[in-house]
Amino acid sequence: MSAMPRKSRLNLPKLELGPGSIGQRLSGVRRERGYTQVELAEKIGILQNLVSAYERDQLRLNAEMLARFAMALEVSSDQLLGLKTPPNGGPKPSLKILRRLKRIETLPITQQKTLFKTIDTFLKAAGM
Repeated sequence: MSAMPRKSRLNLPKLELGPGSIGQRLSGVRRERGYTQVELAEKIGILQNLVSAYERDQLRLNAEMLARFAMALEVSSDQLLGLKTPPNGGPKPSLKILRRLKRIETLPITQQKTLFKTIDTFLKAAGM
């Protein structure tokens, strides 16, 4: 028969960990970087269903996994924990966008110009 864990008698102040849970921040950074769960899992060396479980807060990140996610996503562990906000430089460009830009660069100049005009028209209509 195993003993039930006892409730802590410590009266610790609540930590202000920023908006959302660790899993939500992990998911947000992963998406911001343009990785799928499968790609991130491969980069770290774990299974996709584990990435999903961490993002849904079904599993708690231990120190080693926190470090692995932070290194793979090129952010600080403090940022994933919610102790620090992203640096003033803003978010890093999404891998999805960077991949598309590389493909655009292979197009002939005339097609690039047409595509950029379309993008500019769309952004102007969106008020950006």
